[in-house]
Amino acid sequence: MFLSPAVTTLKGVGPHLNKKLSKMGIRKVEDILFHFPIRYQDRTMLCPIGEAKFGRHVLVHGEILVSSLKLGRRSSLITIISDGTGRLTLRQFHYNRSQRRSLQRGMWLQCFGELRSGPSGPELVHPEYQIISGRGGVQLDATLTPIYPTTKGLGQKMWRKLTDEVLSKYDTQTRELLPESLVKVNNFLTIKESLQIIHRPPTETDIAALSNRTHPAQLRLAFEELLAHHLAMTRRRQLRDSQKAPEIPIGKNFWPKLEKRLDFTLTQAQSKTIQEIFSGLSQNSPSLRLVQGDVGCGKTIVAVAAALAAVEVGLQVAIMAPTEILAAQHFQTFSSWLKGFNLKTVWLTSKLGGKEKKEVYDFLVNGKAQIVIGTHALFQEDVQYKSLGLIIVDEQHRFGVEQRASLRDKGQSSNQVPHQIIMTATPIPRSLAMVVYADMDISIIDEMPPGRQTAETAVMPNARRVEVQKRVREACKSGQKAYWVCPLINESEALEVEAVVQRSKTLQKELPDVRVSSLHGKTGVGEKEEIMTTFRAGTIDLLVASTVIEVGVHVPEATLMVVENAERLGLLQLHQLRGRIGRSDQRSVCIFLYQNPLTTVARNRLVAIRELKDGFMVAKKDLELRGPGEILGTRQSGIPEFRIADLFRHSEVAKLVPDIADYLQTNNPQLVDEIIDRWLLPGEYSFTV
Repeated sequence: MFLSPAVTTLKGVGPHLNKKLSKMGIRKVEDILFHFPIRYQDRTMLCPIGEAKFGRHVLVHGEILVSSLKLGRRSSLITIISDGTGRLTLRQFHYNRSQRRSLQRGMWLQCFGELRSGPSGPELVHPEYQIISGRGGVQLDATLTPIYPTTKGLGQKMWRKLTDEVLSKYDTQTRELLPESLVKVNNFLTIKESLQIIHRPPTETDIAALSNRTHPAQLRLAFEELLAHHLAMTRRRQLRDSQKAPEIPIGKNFWPKLEKRLDFTLTQAQSKTIQEIFSGLSQNSPSLRLVQGDVGCGKTIVAVAAALAAVEVGLQVAIMAPTEILAAQHFQTFSSWLKGFNLKTVWLTSKLGGKEKKEVYDFLVNGKAQIVIGTHALFQEDVQYKSLGLIIVDEQHRFGVEQRASLRDKGQSSNQVPHQIIMTATPIPRSLAMVVYADMDISIIDEMPPGRQTAETAVMPNARRVEVQKRVREACKSGQKAYWVCPLINESEALEVEAVVQRSKTLQKELPDVRVSSLHGKTGVGEKEEIMTTFRAGTIDLLVASTVIEVGVHVPEATLMVVENAERLGLLQLHQLRGRIGRSDQRSVCIFLYQNPLTTVARNRLVAIRELKDGFMVAKKDLELRGPGEILGTRQSGIPEFRIADLFRHSEVAKLVPDIADYLQTNNPQLVDEIIDRWLLPGEYSFTV
């Protein structure tokens, strides 16, 4: 095994440092090389003080003109230097006696830091500095300086020391895991060349390409990382295919009966997806299918079709939703559609009373309930199933892998495991899906039901709130329903609740002729149901809510939505919220209010949400702006964070992954484990599916 020695064999790595490195997933020498810089600093050129620009990191030198303490509310050590082209202030709020004594008039300093505008001109706050022999004593770096992701107590100097040692001692031992023919035909750099450039970029390196993460060295490493993920997912699929599952033939009774009773016609995309699901369920190995489609495309009826096929052959179905509101809505929808089928559908959440829970538990263990709909409560220890054959998970990225596995384990019996259908309204770009979901079959509902009008989108500053409230009043008085959404503040549920309650009181006061109610994460289960029922029935005109309504809430009569502080939300979250309206043939409008000043990223998001309507285009843009981790909920969804790969910037090399993965598994299977082990920690791919 190449580069397999423990990291403790490196100089200076004792028990204390080893513990810090271990927490970051660094246990052996090779891991140091695959811990990549997040950015670079240029200390290869000296910048004249007179030419230095604010907001940039600069390397300067100069003679000390004066160095003294400035006393006040917050004292600081002020040192003024000059190189003949200009003057610069060094400001240090944290200093010691040794520093005060060493910084004397007439001495020369070499300094590096971010240039800011201070009270008396340009200044560096807490710069890195060293005393030099004079004007000609500057020590320039030979390469760009890497900045590594780190943890408390582990500084950049230590990272550079560790990488220096590994690069110098172990350079010849870094094994190329891609066959030479693949490296050549794809014009890849070798692994050694790539690692050397990544960790110590020469002065002639294209800094713009490095910053954009499109340098050939980054492309080479990103490709191998994406390949490792794809191979791990394929291995997981092979493991699943070796297991057994109950065969569920295409339903000949329940589903055809319901389809005839529907008051709408399925879209071609829905029909195609249902047939793909039936095909998977009819196999004797466990199906794992991802059904993705935009908000409002009609995924619920697809889930019903699958559930009826399983129930028809005597199996139970569990449907897991991330929120009680969505679980309750699914329960109501299923119950309505399945009237007259002589099937028992039950609802289970953690907030049910003890007596109610016990009754549901009994129905599930004795098989009297064929369908159960609920939240995380479905896989708790006390829940047992008689014959669980199909699991349907809605909004899968909101559940951890362990949670889905726990529910799957509930259905293991007679050496069989249940089939799984995973539904998401977060469309995933193809380049991402083919790498991280290689273990799943994928169905796409890319067609909206006829007659639905796309919601119009307006983006306005908070200064126009009064105008917006007037619009809300007019809409409600004309018989329309409206949402007013208050986003989560600083990840604090308490503050979110306060924001919803305060906004509700303000709107009740300022819109006295509008019937206002509120809904948030702390609202009780029964109260949530009552509020949503009265909102649908028309007793409530305006519902002030947290983003708890983001997922799955279906009220076709709601035609207006106002989202305040929209700059705090991600692009896909804005799109999900907008999807709560525009669910009928009536004109709908979504207004996003924002607070100035906007960051560049926030401005780009708001421009995008105003211009883009299609969920797949929104997802593609969100991938560009934020990356796959945030879109998919990274660790929560079981997808490890990429070390260097970026599926937007590296989409071209991502397209090469499936074919090369097939080639390796056929022609070089001995390399597969090594590629996976190099890039993924065991816990990121070893669990069963």
